[in-house]
Amino acid sequence: MHNPPVRARLLNLGPMAQLRAGKLSVRLSRLGVGLALYGVSVAMMIRAAIGASPWDVFHQGLARHLPLSFGVVMVLASIAVLLIWIPLRQKPGLGTIANTLMIGPFANLGLALIATPDALWARVLLMLGGVLLCGFATGLYIGAQLGTGPRDGLMTGLARRSGWPIRRVRTLIEVAVLLAGVLLGGVVGAGTLVFALGVGPATQYFLPRLVVPLEIAPPASAQHAET
Repeated sequence: MHNPPVRARLLNLGPMAQLRAGKLSVRLSRLGVGLALYGVSVAMMIRAAIGASPWDVFHQGLARHLPLSFGVVMVLASIAVLLIWIPLRQKPGLGTIANTLMIGPFANLGLALIATPDALWARVLLMLGGVLLCGFATGLYIGAQLGTGPRDGLMTGLARRSGWPIRRVRTLIEVAVLLAGVLLGGVVGAGTLVFALGVGPATQYFLPRLVVPLEIAPPASAQHAET
């Protein structure tokens, strides 16, 4: 009789502990690939032309009421989300910085390579593929345990503090942001709803399977106390 495999835990490590936790080359590779695929998933959803993701609806809505460009609004929203990390005791890391610097360029590359299909069924498939790829990419780069992006850190922090599963927390965040974006005048579509309801379960499925297992030794003082 075989016992079911024990999946690796997602640890809440500080920036230096993340770098010292071992398997760095594997984790850096997963981080880079995950962020690149995340950017491509954004491009897929945009080129599907069925509706923006909830966060982009929110950014669009804010930009309608502020004398700022869409990109500046995204930066300010990211800073605001990072401030919420403080009471959640969520710790940033290399992945937090990489998230800010890498996703945009790969999204631009995806937009340059992917065209909007003429047929509606093809656009629907492109949208669904983008949602699934987003969940996979999120699991890949968060599972590298090098720190999350601002919005994903909010998700994992709330999940850790509340004890709720990732899929519930992610879905609640996406729906709340979507409603705020609609009230602010952001543009929505059927694909927006599919993303809001689908990305949580997709992330919940992929993340536990993609976490890189790390063995963190307890502090020397703790080891001495146990003996």
